[in-house]
Amino acid sequence: MNIVIETLTLRNASLPDATALEYRAVADPACTHLCIPESARAQLGLAVIELKPAFLADDTRRLVPYVGPIEIRFKDRVAFCGALVMGDEVLLGALPLEDMNLIINRRTHTLEFSPTGARI
Repeated sequence: MNIVIETLTLRNASLPDATALEYRAVADPACTHLCIPESARAQLGLAVIELKPAFLADDTRRLVPYVGPIEIRFKDRVAFCGALVMGDEVLLGALPLEDMNLIINRRTHTLEFSPTGARI
């Protein structure tokens, strides 16, 4: 299984003095975007930018709030992105994983830095 749980630090990147908050996150490369629950959106003070279509695992389509910019930190890596507001946990998808150059170690079920460096 390619899913791991790690602790991430999220911050509202549009507020210079915003407090960074830690969240347990599921890293799943089968998901594309960063997804956050409504409670995280409210804690981070993120405004809704627009509604975006989200295609769920059961092939249904739903319009969900898109928020950002969000600063994501994992160990010494950082990424900036938007997030879909849905679900009840933080979900780290393929785009932020790639941006931070992280891979999932299937043996240890942890996130690790890619040994090959960034792909361009």
